[in-house]
Parts: sequence; structure tokens; C-alpha cells
Amino acid sequence: MRIVTPISAAAEIAPLAEAGADEFYCGIVPPDWTARFRSSGVNRRLFGNFATYAELEEATATAHDKGCSLSLVLNAPHYAAEQAEAAIELAYRFAAFGGDGLIVGDIGLLAQLAERGPGLRLHASSLLSCRNSEAAALYGEIGAHRVIFPRDITPAEMARVIVANPATEFEAFILNDGCVFEEGSCHTIHLPGRLGGPICLDGYQSAHARVDDQPLSPTETDALAANDEAHRRWLWYRFSCGFATTEDGLPFGPCGLCALPTLAAHGVTAVKIAGREGNTARKVKSVEMVRAVRDRIAAGETPAAITEHARGLRRRPDLCDSDYMCYYPEV
Repeated sequence: MRIVTPISAAAEIAPLAEAGADEFYCGIVPPDWTARFRSSGVNRRLFGNFATYAELEEATATAHDKGCSLSLVLNAPHYAAEQAEAAIELAYRFAAFGGDGLIVGDIGLLAQLAERGPGLRLHASSLLSCRNSEAAALYGEIGAHRVIFPRDITPAEMARVIVANPATEFEAFILNDGCVFEEGSCHTIHLPGRLGGPICLDGYQSAHARVDDQPLSPTETDALAANDEAHRRWLWYRFSCGFATTEDGLPFGPCGLCALPTLAAHGVTAVKIAGREGNTARKVKSVEMVRAVRDRIAAGETPAAITEHARGLRRRPDLCDSDYMCYYPEV
């Protein structure tokens, strides 16, 4: 099972490869794109992207020097016709650098790249929300070599999709960045904190009232307050427990480490660490955690022993017990 890791700088590749990363992915917002479209919407993320082609070329060469592959993210929710042409041009430029794959979030662009692209491997992004075997078959017919499962899909559901599509590779989320909404159906962006931050943080001022204009009873007031507090706590877990880490730098937040033996048994090809805009230390520690669990699978340890080890890595079993931090609480 391969560990897929985000980068936002070529200098991150060496320490991440040493930590155990097998594949890398990155985004780019080149100056000619912003000048042409007055937009940074090459991909889903506003931050954590390369700014120049030279950086992308350097990253490709460095990844290959370390025996790893590099994929370019083209996962904006949609592209206008002229933007799709520019994305295809970008794909050819990346291929000329020696790039390995493209992560695509728009089904029209995926089809065009399969038909007119430079022949790179195509990965159907989680934004395409593959939740059943028929969707996976469609993406495979279009030309996808790999399908990335969305967040919040169960391992049992994955297994059924994988069995029905033996010619396709599948990738699942394993650490960091838990989207509050269904990512593939979300058309918002993550604004900087000074502009309000992600809309899904839901930092609104609100008040409750009865539709019959009667005053709220103390019981109703207490129940609504408890519900609001539970929602705020859930958001805290989904946003990486306040982006906190242990004293050793191991990140808290959305996690599927306990499910690694199950995902491996079901035939998942690769597991994805999210968070291109995260700092290097956070990425390195994330890779180290995934590798530590994967090594125990390779050594033949029992799933129960692996789960115990995974739960003990951060020494906060109470966070695991909440289920809010789990990608796969079923496991």
C-alpha cells in the first residue's frame, strides 16, 4: 500500500521520502494563468501551490531522484472551455518535465485529457464523489487509472466497488483535513482567516426563536445550547482538533490509521495524506505515523495489535473514543 503525500515546495520531497512517502502530489498557479483568467482557480486550493513552472520542474526531478512519482492536481470543481484548454496545455508542460500523473476533479476535463492529453496517468479526484461501482466503472471507461474515494465512505462500501472494478486502482484518505460538507458537492472556497476563513467553520452569530412566537422554555433553551456546543465541538475535530499536535509533533485530526489493515485487505492501492498547505514538519510526522502502521501490517501483526498501536501513537485515546476524529469509525 503506497503512501501519497502532499507537497508545496520541492525542498519537502527529500525529508518526506526519507520518512516513507511513495508518491507526491502538488498544485500550481502559474502567473500566465492568473494573467489570462484573473483567477487562481487552477485547482481546489488557494494555498500551498507552486507559483512557477521552474518549481514544478524541480519538484518532478527531485521526486524521481528519490524513486517517487509526482502528480499534478487539476481538481477545480469545474473549468470553462478556455480554462479547460489551458489545463490541457498545463498537462503537456508537466509531461515535458517528466511528470507522472494528473489528479482531475472535473469529469469533462478528465474525458478531454484521456482523449487529447499527453498520456499521463489519470486519477479521478475525490471531488468526483465515487460512491458506487457504477461510478467507478464510468471513470475507468473514460480513462482513469485510479479513483480516489471521497471522505466518509465506509471500508465495506469501498470493498464492493473494488471487487467490481478489478482493473482500476483505488486510493483512500488516511490523515488530516476532514471536510465538513460533501467535498464533491461543495462549491465554496477556503478564504483567509482575515476574510472569514472557510465557510464550513460556520462562524455565524445566530439566535433561536419558536415559529409560534412564544418564548423558549428553559428546557428548549438548554437543549439548543447543548446542540450548538456539540456542533462546535464536532467542527473542532473535523478541523484537526484546532490543528494541534503532540509534544513529538504528531498531528491530531481526521485519521484512519486503525483501518489500514482493513483497507489493505480490501485491495486499496494507496492511502492519501491531505493538506498541501500544511507545514513540512506536520507532513513528515504524518508520513511517519502511516509508515509505522504499514510496517506492522507487513510484519504480519494482527489487526487488533495494529489498532492498539495506532490508538497509542498520540497517547490520547479519548480523542479516538469520540469517533469524531475517525475517517472510518466502523472499524
